[in-house]
Amino acid sequence: MNTSKNATKKIDTKALLSTLWIVVMINILTADVLSLNIPGSAEELAKTSISTGLPIPQLMLVGAIMNELSIAMIILSRVLKRGVNRWVNIIVGIVTVAYIWAGAGSYAHYTFIATVETICLLLIIWNAWKWSDAED
Repeated sequence: MNTSKNATKKIDTKALLSTLWIVVMINILTADVLSLNIPGSAEELAKTSISTGLPIPQLMLVGAIMNELSIAMIILSRVLKRGVNRWVNIIVGIVTVAYIWAGAGSYAHYTFIATVETICLLLIIWNAWKWSDAED
């Protein structure tokens, strides 16, 4: 029995992408929860509202939409056909990286979590990009 063959078995790309989106989503939620517990976070949100010209409810809507995109990608990564799946993961991955860093706080926990999220998103983009026809 050759165990080295089993040890190098490739992970299904759909499962890998979906799992990475789960990690991204948990980290997004963790960053949000931790940030809400910092004194002055409400005031910082108000400053962001003023600097962007968007009322706080609209800012929250943008955040909700971005979170829902990440949640949807957990499922879509598993059910979409390869061709569409590749491009959706690449595009949403890029948009999510931009969202994470556009709203970056100056707190150490946020920078750390945003870095982990970015690494996962780059892995999503990379794996979607190199996903070959042979894996269908």
